[in-house]
Amino acid sequence: MIAALALQTTAFQMPALKAPTRAMGASMGFKEGDIGVLPPLGVFDPLGLISSRDMQRYEIMEIKHGRAAMMGFLHVILVQGGARFPGYLSTSAGLKFADVPSGCFESLEALPTAAWLQIMTVTCMMESGYFLFEAQDPKGEPGNIGGEAWVRYDDPATKAFKLNIERQNGRAAMMGITGCLVHELLGVNALYPTGGLGGAAPPTIF
Repeated sequence: MIAALALQTTAFQMPALKAPTRAMGASMGFKEGDIGVLPPLGVFDPLGLISSRDMQRYEIMEIKHGRAAMMGFLHVILVQGGARFPGYLSTSAGLKFADVPSGCFESLEALPTAAWLQIMTVTCMMESGYFLFEAQDPKGEPGNIGGEAWVRYDDPATKAFKLNIERQNGRAAMMGITGCLVHELLGVNALYPTGGLGGAAPPTIF
């Protein structure tokens, strides 16, 4: 499932910035101190979208893609290190988790049709708020889909700090997972495009 989520990051968006609420209008500008408006770029809008688009929608997409990319990049690290679930991925196909290749594209191509259907079903349930997360309220706080079971920060400074950490890590992960995919398209290893230290194969750490 994580590998499929990683593919969402191929729809990479330009860094979207903070729009406090939809009701405040697309013409509202951003300022230093808003979530996601961080140095060294500050208010980064080279295409001039802030004044003409619903930036809350872009912000929601950036957060979603960032979270998917973080899970996808962690997945790449784990499978490249040799981590696998025990047992069978598909008993009918005789396919064990250990038999699935570690490559981003190879692993997806190795999945049977039934596995793809399960991935899409779970993804749709998550998107609709039926499973694991609540549905995103278009008028609510962007990215706030965790429900009451997730950690909440009462201190505004702590909350802003945590949200900015997530935003920056998500942006880095989108670049990272895109780099992994590009490496494989170029015919080299996703994490070790040069073949590891001294040109050797990457070591197994699990």
